[in-house]
Amino acid sequence: MAENIQAIRGMHDILPDQTPRWHHVEAVLRRVMAAYGYREIRMPLVEKTELFKRSIGEVTDIVEKEMYTFEDRNGDSLTLRPEGTAGCLRACLEHGLIHNQAHRLWYAGPMFRHERPQKGRYRQFNQLGVEAYGMPGPDIDAELILLCRRLWRELGLGHKLELQINSLGTAEERLAYRAKLVEYFRAHYEKLDEDSQRRLETNPLRILDSKNPDLREVIEGAPVLAEEFGEESKAHFQGLLERLDEAGVAYGVNPRLVRGLDYYCRTVFEWVTQELGAQGTVCAGGRYDGLIEQLGGKGSAAVGFALGMERLIDLLDEPERFEAAAQPHAYLISVGALAERKAVALAESLRDALPGLRLQEHRGGGGFKSQFKRADKSGAQVALILGDDEARDLNIGIKHLRTDAGQTTLAQAELVPFLQKLI
Repeated sequence: MAENIQAIRGMHDILPDQTPRWHHVEAVLRRVMAAYGYREIRMPLVEKTELFKRSIGEVTDIVEKEMYTFEDRNGDSLTLRPEGTAGCLRACLEHGLIHNQAHRLWYAGPMFRHERPQKGRYRQFNQLGVEAYGMPGPDIDAELILLCRRLWRELGLGHKLELQINSLGTAEERLAYRAKLVEYFRAHYEKLDEDSQRRLETNPLRILDSKNPDLREVIEGAPVLAEEFGEESKAHFQGLLERLDEAGVAYGVNPRLVRGLDYYCRTVFEWVTQELGAQGTVCAGGRYDGLIEQLGGKGSAAVGFALGMERLIDLLDEPERFEAAAQPHAYLISVGALAERKAVALAESLRDALPGLRLQEHRGGGGFKSQFKRADKSGAQVALILGDDEARDLNIGIKHLRTDAGQTTLAQAELVPFLQKLI
C-alpha cells in the first residue's frame, strides 16, 4: 500500500468540529468592521518578492529566513505573502486609491512564514488586517484601538487582553536614537546573546524586544527613544493618550515596545495575554507613514494592525458551545420506498418555508435503528420519522433526542410551526 501523505509541518487542517469557532469569530469581525465603516479588500496570496524586500526590509528575519520564495516559469521571483500590509498598499497604489484620499480597509486570510512551529506560531497562519490611509492625526490611531477593544468585548475576551502602547517617533528621531543605542549596546556587547549581537549590526531596536530574561537588566539601562522626540511626536502621542483616557481605555506605556518591521513610526501598540504562554501577543500594529513612498507612491499617512486568528480562537471560553450552535435542528429519517421518495420533496419544502432551519436528511440506507443512531450522533434536537404509512397519510413522527419526551405524530401541515420553535 502507498504511504499516507500528511500535511506539511506547521500547516494545519481545520476540522469540521473546529470550524464553528472560526465562523463565530469571523461573523463578529465582520460586524465590528462594518460598525466602524471599514470595507473589505482581498489581495492575492502571492506577490513579487521585491514588494516585501522594499517594505519589510532586507535585513529582517522575515525576509532573510522566513519567506516562502520561489522562481516561477517566467523567471520572476515570487513569494507567498508573510504579512498583509505591503500587499494591501500595493493594491491601493495600483488602483489609485491612495493620493488625496482617505480609506478604511480590512482583509483576512492565510499568511506564510517558515518558522519553527509551536503552539500559536505556524507556517501557515490566518490574520485579520486593518488599514487606514490618509488620516495623519492621533484620532485614527485611537479609533483602531477602540475597534480592537470592541472586538474583545463582543468575543467575551476583554478580561484576557491588555493594551501596551509606545511611540517610535519619526524616522529622523529614530536614526538619532539608533546611534545612541548602538553605542550603549557596544559597551555591553559581551552581555548580549548571539541573536542580539547579530541584531546590533542590522536592527538594534529589536534588541529592546528580546524575550531573553538574561538581557532584562542591560535592556532596562538602555537609552529611551522618547528623549529624542520633537514637539510634533510628543503632541501626537499625547493626543492619543488623551483620547484613550477619555474613552476609558486601560493601557500601559511600554517604552521598550518596538515592532519587528522597519516601516513603523510614531504610534505602536500590542494587545497581549498571559494565557497563551510564549506567544502572548494576539494583536499588534501601529503607524507607518513612510511605507507608501518606499513602494513608489506619494507620501501619505497610514496606520493599521493585524491579529492572529488562531491565537484569538485559542482564547475562547467554552468553544464547544459554537459546535452545538452549528448542529442540525432536525434529522429526517425515512424507511420504505415511498417514504424515501417523499422525504426529498418534504425536506425541500421545509427549507423553503424556514430559511434558518438546519435539516439533515439521512442518506445511505439502513433500518430505523441504524438511522436513529445517526440522528443521535448528528446532535440534532429531534428526529423526523417518515415511513411508508406516514408518507401515505401525510403524517410525520417526532422523536425528541435531547429530552425524555415521548414519540408523537404530527400532520405534515403542522411541521413548519413545530420546527419554527427550534430555530
